[in-house]
Amino acid sequence: MTFVEYQRVGAVGTITLNRPDRLNAMTADFLEDALLAFTAAADDPHTRVVVLTGAGRAFCAGGDLSQGPGGAVGGVGTLQQQTDRLRRFMRTSQLLHDMPKVTIAAINGACAGAGLSWACAVDLRFASETARFNAAFLGAGLSGDFGGTWLLPRLIGAARAAEKYLLSEPFDAQEAQSIGLVSRLCAPEELMNTVNEVAERLAASAPIALRHIKENLRDSSSTSFEVALDAEAARHSYCVGTADAAEATDAFLNKRTPTFQGH
Repeated sequence: MTFVEYQRVGAVGTITLNRPDRLNAMTADFLEDALLAFTAAADDPHTRVVVLTGAGRAFCAGGDLSQGPGGAVGGVGTLQQQTDRLRRFMRTSQLLHDMPKVTIAAINGACAGAGLSWACAVDLRFASETARFNAAFLGAGLSGDFGGTWLLPRLIGAARAAEKYLLSEPFDAQEAQSIGLVSRLCAPEELMNTVNEVAERLAASAPIALRHIKENLRDSSSTSFEVALDAEAARHSYCVGTADAAEATDAFLNKRTPTFQGH
């Protein structure tokens, strides 16, 4: 059985976390499959948008503590070996955050621990109105992994992120939207339709511009304004010279739908 599946239809790739009997909780085998699926999505030259969601009634409940303390990465080998293994699995968050495609989380249910970290690593988060969230690490005697402590403050602010990690209290989808963690709430039965419609619309847009917008936004939290202006000017100027920009202008002037080729 494959615990994390990647499929592409047209220019939209979908990664499905597929361990529904355990709320898509992470084990070592699950994370090995995740590395393969996330890498396949990042490397697929035909994919422009990647959707991440969970099978069943959960998005991802984090590490599977039935595997012992630390779930998938604890208890085997030396401390350094455990650290190295965890860091290798945490590359999944880097792939979501850094891949040159727009990433969207369709949060269909429980989203906790490292699952919340994955949700924070994507570009857009849409959630079911019945989704539930929790940093959850402190209750498991853990400090946090998969990049959540770096990502969450950048999404909701340092004070709110500290509250979520230190108090470790569950919160609902309505609060997730109010604090800026998710951008849109959907009825459970409409979530995937809404996400797929947005993904298709993004996939039909100019891919070079889409990639550079993501790079500008990604870099904005780690560079000075001056450096950001330099990068923004360079990327924008590059886009001006693309065939896609010429196609967009011609389509606008002639009141037609543009067709972008990615060059």
